[in-house]
Amino acid sequence: MERLIELLMEIKEDIDYENETALIDDELLDSFDILQIISAIDDEFDVAIPAAMIIPQNFNSVEALWNMVQELME
Repeated sequence: MERLIELLMEIKEDIDYENETALIDDELLDSFDILQIISAIDDEFDVAIPAAMIIPQNFNSVEALWNMVQELME
């Protein structure tokens, strides 16, 4: 999960990813940020995020993102 936080910091560094649980709900990330995150996850973890998984619940926190990545890696 540490590498995921590093990727997120490269995209938008002014967010406390370790403690934030409403990245989408509080509009801390916009659609362009989400596209960058999807691309970074694909490059780093070699997983493609299907459109059905691109929902706010999967992007609201690092934990949710990490759980999605782990599920896709299985």
